[in-house]
Amino acid sequence: MKEILYDWGGLNVWLFHLINNLRADWLDQFMLLGTQLGDHTSFVPILCLLVLAALVAVPRTFARQPCHAETTVHLWLGVIAVFAIAYWLDGIVLGWLKPFLDFPRPPLALGEANVHVVGELKLHHSFPSGHSSFAMLVCAALWPLGRYWRFGGGFFLLWVGLSRISLGAHFPADVLGGFLLSLLIVLVVRLLTNRLIDFAGPGRDYASILR
Repeated sequence: MKEILYDWGGLNVWLFHLINNLRADWLDQFMLLGTQLGDHTSFVPILCLLVLAALVAVPRTFARQPCHAETTVHLWLGVIAVFAIAYWLDGIVLGWLKPFLDFPRPPLALGEANVHVVGELKLHHSFPSGHSSFAMLVCAALWPLGRYWRFGGGFFLLWVGLSRISLGAHFPADVLGGFLLSLLIVLVVRLLTNRLIDFAGPGRDYASILR
């Protein structure tokens, strides 16, 4: 099963070498920056950015389009809530799954001499990629905000994912696994959050609902 789902009949290793063998000093620095931004420690700065953006967008909507103000408030509340809750759940799942599977990283699986490693050398807990999972968390959480946020999130997603392969930290299957895991978590959290926001909307007779 691993040969099909993870090794992809040798395609996983082939793609890794194709990306990892592309070398240039400027490319290494660019990929290092992508990995740094894709670290889980970026959660707080991104959360603060979302809160500030909401504080700008909501009053502007109230002033220009009062009829859409409630929708805008719900939109931003949902995005911020999904981002925060999914981040917490993502950390729990990754904290259990990575050591449980304990897949070898490229330098251990292929030999250090066959891998271009830039930055910290790690050998274990390869699947799924935590950085890639966080990048998908950002992209998927911001998706409802519109095309500019989607473009930024999509660029961030590709940048971080490719950086993990380029720097010799993960195989493509690890990156894809991180993407899919986080996407699933965000979709579930968004579904539950939207239902909660709808339930707490104005005009609800909470006394009759709770009887």
